[in-house]
Amino acid sequence: MSQGNGQTTTKDRSSSGVPRQPATETSGSTSGGLSKAKPEGLASDNGRTSIADGVVAKIAGMAAREIGGVYAMGAGMGRTMGAMREHIPGMGKSVAQGVAVEVGERQAAVDIDLVVEYGVAIPALAQAVRDNVIRSVERMCGLDVVEVNIAVDDIHLPDDDQNDDDADADREPRVQ
Repeated sequence: MSQGNGQTTTKDRSSSGVPRQPATETSGSTSGGLSKAKPEGLASDNGRTSIADGVVAKIAGMAAREIGGVYAMGAGMGRTMGAMREHIPGMGKSVAQGVAVEVGERQAAVDIDLVVEYGVAIPALAQAVRDNVIRSVERMCGLDVVEVNIAVDDIHLPDDDQNDDDADADREPRVQ
């Protein structure tokens, strides 16, 4: 603490002997490098608007699904759990499945897991998904999207649509 006469006490000095700066309230940043400064569109003299991670994840999920060539979203186990959840009464399909976000006060980072249709050019698909997610999140939330990371976890083959049970039904029984 300063003593009013301009001198600094030992409590105010760091271990190197350099006087410490008084603590000021700064918003800092998150571990992902997302700025926590006040956004122009989300804070005003009348109040502040905060947007939950889940909201941004749903917007990003819907935007990704709008692009042709995206078959499904989520990694293997996530898709399995999502399929099970759909069969529970009252539970629907999660539009945020396969989407992880980190939201600051002004910025957002998005990670997306995709399953693509066979025959689709993956780099072009990834860029189209990235562009649509950025455009949608920025328009709807007013957040600056600093990155959209896309992981292609699987590819959907046309033969995957045929159910093995249907193929077994077409065969003659092996035993009588």
